[in-house]
Amino acid sequence: MLFDLKKKTEQSLVRSRESWFSKVARLFDRNHIENETWDELEELLISADVGVETVEKLIKKVKSRVAAEKLSTGEEVRDALQEEMIALLNANGQQPIAQNKSIHVILVVGVNGSGKTTTIAKLANSLKRDDRKVILAAADTFRAAAIDQLKLWAERIGVDVIAHQPNADPGAVVFDAIQAAQSRNAQIVIIDTAGRLHTKFNLMEELKKIKRIATREDMSQEALLVIDATTGQNGLVQAKHFAESAGITGIVLTKLDGTAKGGIVLAIRDQLSLPIVYIGTGEGVDDIVPFDSKTFVEAIFAS
Repeated sequence: MLFDLKKKTEQSLVRSRESWFSKVARLFDRNHIENETWDELEELLISADVGVETVEKLIKKVKSRVAAEKLSTGEEVRDALQEEMIALLNANGQQPIAQNKSIHVILVVGVNGSGKTTTIAKLANSLKRDDRKVILAAADTFRAAAIDQLKLWAERIGVDVIAHQPNADPGAVVFDAIQAAQSRNAQIVIIDTAGRLHTKFNLMEELKKIKRIATREDMSQEALLVIDATTGQNGLVQAKHFAESAGITGIVLTKLDGTAKGGIVLAIRDQLSLPIVYIGTGEGVDDIVPFDSKTFVEAIFAS
């Protein structure tokens, strides 16, 4: 499993490593770090979508360590940068799936096109391989296509799905899914939700209603926000709306293999103050792994 995590993470970051972070690594091949080196580092990290605020924070911390620890060689400074990246990604710790209740509810939110429904299938497949019984809830009732897509995935991976007719009450779907989980001895309920921005159709009120239903049933729950890595800073802006309004507990970053700007991982972690729980590493149903900060940083700097 650890080998699989490392291998898949490295594969998903090939474009980012070859485009930007290999250049970052080469900055530290020099014997001494000059003022120009910091300027070049800042430019490269911003180009890799780390984000201006996060880049400034990282460089400030590394410079402080250089002064305090009297670091002089490029290798020492590079190691300090990597350690500060890992520390940033680990801030406030990770939030693993809670399992202190008989049933655990995973609410999955995100804008349409982010890979939300595919991510739900990947999560369900991964949990099923760990001998968990999973039920899917097709609570994105505003799009018939979303219901059909979830049904197709459920059939493909061999899990049950609870669905109503298009435009049905999403809360009723969730209630029925929870009842089904109780009667069928399932441990996990994963809920698909409407992928609309927070300003439209009272989506956030729907999300709150769904969360209240799960809370009433005294079940452990989490809310995962799916972000498309290829949308970069634009995706981060959209994500802030969800994070502020929907009680998000963790991030799933999809399509990381499809972007050369993997630095968005650092920006998301820093700007949203939420743990990245999983990353999508490809298009297959098995292409999802738990996010590990040390593995991620080592992968973007791998030679």
